[in-house]
Amino acid sequence: MSFSSYFTHKPGGDRIFSVEAPKIKFGRGSLQEVGDDAKALGMKRVAVFTDPRVGKMEHVAKVVESMKSQGMDAVVYDQVAVEPTDISFKQGAEFASEGKFDGFVSVGGGSVMDTCKAANLYSCYPADFLDYVNAPIGKAIPVPGELKPHIACPTTFGTASECTGIAIFDLLEMEAKTGIVSPRIRASLGVLDPSVLSSMPPLVRAANGFDVFSHACESITARPYTHRPAPESSQKRPLSQGANPYSDLACLEAIKLIGIHIVQAVNDPVEESYDALMFAGMLAGIGFGNAGCHLPHGMSYAVAGLVKDYSPEGWPTDHKMVPHGISVIVNSPAVFRKTGPACAERHWQAAAAMGADLTD
Repeated sequence: MSFSSYFTHKPGGDRIFSVEAPKIKFGRGSLQEVGDDAKALGMKRVAVFTDPRVGKMEHVAKVVESMKSQGMDAVVYDQVAVEPTDISFKQGAEFASEGKFDGFVSVGGGSVMDTCKAANLYSCYPADFLDYVNAPIGKAIPVPGELKPHIACPTTFGTASECTGIAIFDLLEMEAKTGIVSPRIRASLGVLDPSVLSSMPPLVRAANGFDVFSHACESITARPYTHRPAPESSQKRPLSQGANPYSDLACLEAIKLIGIHIVQAVNDPVEESYDALMFAGMLAGIGFGNAGCHLPHGMSYAVAGLVKDYSPEGWPTDHKMVPHGISVIVNSPAVFRKTGPACAERHWQAAAAMGADLTD
């Protein structure tokens, strides 16, 4: 079964794709149920990861109060760095190791959720920092076993870190972005409460929308899973398998939602637009979590790693950086012009989903 001509089997290619689906809870008010969720996962002493800005908002207070109402000991770590580095990952891991926690909750954007994943990993399975980091920078040693339960509560919608087994950081010594990839570092549960998006500045919402669009468009235009060499065993099939029918469904719907709602969400948001963007980010995360991304995201690491003097509006003023969504989208137009002829139908599908007029 090929589903479409794009998935026509190539000699030596894989015939199988797997679906790694995260457990998700979605809806307004869902943050207030985190205590119940944590109790169900067996948590008693919980590390709550956040950053200095989000830590001052009501989102964290709601989560902590929800856990305390269930008799849990919740300890807040609010020193997560925006656009984390190897140093900030290590600091989070040290906090986790010393605290002897039996569960983790992250409340924040991708930086917070990724830092919490790393802290959970290194506190459970201590190792040289580069052991679990992607090759060729690190050794890419497989995560040895299951981690402690982690509930991820995003306060943004772009990274979809609550859906993926990926944790991204800056390796300062090399001025490079890299990460850790394993299904075992994925959060046990993602709690998506769209009401949190009202606290995002407009340009931050725009950058998140760029990220969602590029996640989805890269995934549907990625090399098809049937063209990737078949693995020696099922355990060696990569997490990012290439474009596949399951990811297509999620990503095309994500692009459609972004096309309908992103302008209003940035300029004159209403509840419906927040709900749609949070859902779009989740769908794109599920999609690229199984298919993978390609050039715009790969090139973004160089932009983020090398540009040190940019101060974007809406982000912390004491930390110059290129926000992730912006570092991705500056590359996307040139990339899609280049890749368009290779799979024109796929690019047309993305444009149609976005609402483009294709009559000419």
